[in-house]
Amino acid sequence: MNTRHFSQLPKPYLAYPKVIQGLIFKKPKGEKVLPQVEYVVDSFKVDQKHLKAYNEVCGFKNNGYIPAIYLAVLSQSLQMHMMTQEAFPFAILGLVHIRNQIKQTRKVGVNEQLSLSCKFGDLQPHDKGVQFDFITTAKVGNDVVMEGTTTYLARQKTNTQAVTKTADAQIPKYEPNAEWNVSENTGRRYALTSGDFNLIHIHAITAKAFGFKQAIAHGMWSKARALASLTLPDRYEADVQFKLPMYLPSKVEFLTTQTAKDTEFLIRNSKNQKPHVAGCVKAV
Repeated sequence: MNTRHFSQLPKPYLAYPKVIQGLIFKKPKGEKVLPQVEYVVDSFKVDQKHLKAYNEVCGFKNNGYIPAIYLAVLSQSLQMHMMTQEAFPFAILGLVHIRNQIKQTRKVGVNEQLSLSCKFGDLQPHDKGVQFDFITTAKVGNDVVMEGTTTYLARQKTNTQAVTKTADAQIPKYEPNAEWNVSENTGRRYALTSGDFNLIHIHAITAKAFGFKQAIAHGMWSKARALASLTLPDRYEADVQFKLPMYLPSKVEFLTTQTAKDTEFLIRNSKNQKPHVAGCVKAV
């Protein structure tokens, strides 16, 4: 495992020229292998002005603490550079974010000194191609305060069969919690804080170039908006599956159900009831 150290978080936009090159220069065929590398930002403090802007877009309160998902978002700049600086075997613009998991082991104050690391997980078969993880760890000193796993799907022809759900699988009995009017400019506002300027999120015109009828919301914005609407324990895990795209603008329902220490939630379209995000928060 090779380790590359940074004195500060690399700027996401510096990776975009190579992302665009991926539209022109195709990846070579053959066996796909992920780089054995870890990127580490050795020491940093969050930019409180930036954090405040992120909180405003996502609905978090400015309460002196850093949302765990914000640290996961910061790690995306490492992910972008790992995919563009290393021998990454897939076209970046073809990747689909299908799942995100975060675990907070304690609340983190906005003035604490942090380190952040990111590495690739293993490739796994998927019925629509192959999937892989980015594994993120945030520390204060030697103490792990946040762990995250971001799962992407790289679509390709495969012989893997889709796993059918068992008939006795329990569907949660959700109760309506809120209804949100998600504005057309949500993707642009979130991009300014997350650094994720993927064209499918920015405007209907650019989204249509990639086969979408309108711009779609960032999955990580949807997850953050859900978490910001819940009362989170000091120690928790939050796991979400990204379902169907949320077109912008949209009116969506936020539904929840409580079982013991777990809260399951669903974001779905208000009109046709189609799911956008399904997730669960567990106290640990």
